[in-house]
Amino acid sequence: GVHASGQVAAFDLDWNHPPDALLRALNAVLPKDVSVRSVAQCADDFHPRFSALNRSYRYQIDCDEVRDPFRERYTWRVWPAPDFDLLQAAARELIGTYDFASFGGATSPNGSTVREIQQASWQQQGERLTFEVTANAFLYHMVRRMVFVQVSIGQGKLEAWIISRVLHAPQDQPMFQGLAPPQGLSLVEVSYPKKQ
Repeated sequence: GVHASGQVAAFDLDWNHPPDALLRALNAVLPKDVSVRSVAQCADDFHPRFSALNRSYRYQIDCDEVRDPFRERYTWRVWPAPDFDLLQAAARELIGTYDFASFGGATSPNGSTVREIQQASWQQQGERLTFEVTANAFLYHMVRRMVFVQVSIGQGKLEAWIISRVLHAPQDQPMFQGLAPPQGLSLVEVSYPKKQ
């Protein structure tokens, strides 16, 4: 149910035509819900995951008492609406380098759960709330768990100090069991060093 508008993939291919011809060829055979936006040649040692400097995600919430079937494929409907100022304060608590084990599991056995959140903030436009977050890397379920915790704070279900507490005294495993639904989450950008 998670989406991506900025996913990056790499593969080896014998191709004797220009990159724009490959772009057209790929899009001709991909299913309707997937498209390639650009194609470029990269270094032999480039890896989409391990060469990345950071990743940016967006999570969208609609605050409405009544569901809208046209929007629910890409948003989480939340009611009552969380307090926007509490959401913003909670997002600021996430910024920095911490052990985020309380928010997600490592992506590999015995992997580190320390991550650096470089940017985290909420925007509001009418009934739509959007959380945008950028980090050097993310743990499994980390963004969805961060959104769930922030919404719970915004609705008064969790105390505002809980984020600071778990980041300064991390747990061995995720402390928060709730997850925001997958459909509101999109990977929007992966950044790399200039020459890849």
